[in-house]
Amino acid sequence: MTNAFPIDLRPDYDAIVVGARCAGASTAMLLARAGLRVLAVDREPEGSDALSTHALMRGGALQLARWGLLHRLAAAGTPAIRTATFHYAGEALPLAVKPRDGVDALYAPRRTVLDPLLVEAARAAGAQVVHGVTLLDLVRDATGRVCGAVLAGAGPGAAATVRARLVIGADGLRSRVARLAGAPVARLGAAETGVVYGHWCGLPADGYHWYYAPGVSAGAIPTNAGRTCLFVAVPPRRLLAALPGGLPDLYRAVVAEAAPELAPALPDAHLDARLRAFPGARGVLRRAHGPGWALVGDAGFFRDPLTAHGITDALRDAELLARAVVAGGEAALDGYEAARDGVAHGILEVTDRIASFEWDLDEVRRQHQLLARHMAAEVDLLLGLGAAAAPPPGLARAG
Repeated sequence: MTNAFPIDLRPDYDAIVVGARCAGASTAMLLARAGLRVLAVDREPEGSDALSTHALMRGGALQLARWGLLHRLAAAGTPAIRTATFHYAGEALPLAVKPRDGVDALYAPRRTVLDPLLVEAARAAGAQVVHGVTLLDLVRDATGRVCGAVLAGAGPGAAATVRARLVIGADGLRSRVARLAGAPVARLGAAETGVVYGHWCGLPADGYHWYYAPGVSAGAIPTNAGRTCLFVAVPPRRLLAALPGGLPDLYRAVVAEAAPELAPALPDAHLDARLRAFPGARGVLRRAHGPGWALVGDAGFFRDPLTAHGITDALRDAELLARAVVAGGEAALDGYEAARDGVAHGILEVTDRIASFEWDLDEVRRQHQLLARHMAAEVDLLLGLGAAAAPPPGLARAG
């Protein structure tokens, strides 16, 4: 270990978590709460923004409530969401968010609010969380089992080799942990959308609004500081045809097609910063674990953002993985994978169908009803977990 590394590190940990966003910070927090020695690293600066549509579904809000963190979103000025309205080419179907299971509203926090909240909770639990640190390589023992990581800081020569019983990849869709570990792909999605979004002041939204019209979609999501995240989604070829300089024109055109009632309000609203674009990526479900490694969040399961389920996926799988790690053994990690896949396959299938844009309005309504059933099953899974288990003897070590 070199003296140039930005912080003092232990020579070994129970777990190294690569990525300290929603999935990684949550996993680190839960493992640390169970008494494990945890290091979480992230290559981005602390508090930086991330591509996101922000929306929490009920499963995600339930997780934050269970962890004692949901009230902090409200305290940070995140508006409570009590209705979700689906618009099908002008026909509106409002649905109330029913209070139950300790959740009386949904929230859509900016990632500059949610991610630091989770990092703070991880540190409060005893995890060491460091930003500006990149994974260079995985360390393996003589049997080929992953047993640590080579980490790099920002400065020249700032590198360290750190041992761990488990290295967890929470480093996103293009996970370096997954690539270095050789994580097999269990299932690939079949469809993807191109998404453009921006944050608007002066464009109020009373709850979630999801818009669908032939070949296009949009969403208006209230978030922090009085802003509304307004996104549009199209087939990737349409987005690529608008690059590099035509994003604003495409954005406004799709708002007019998908959400014509919103289009007249845009000239009087103010766009923060610039529009951001995601060119699309097919969904992927990777093997969740292997010898000495595991994946969580988008690293293990990514689906198109059109169904706005990514943060909820991350929080759910952080809980499932942390419980498996605390329980110990390959059988527990197999159980994590089975529980994750039991939810993920259905969500991925529905998301693929909606992201294909190969539907009429009756069909997309049916897909939303099916998605609602999958999300209800997800909530049932989380409610059935009960209290967190204590770590097995010898795994967690104090000091």
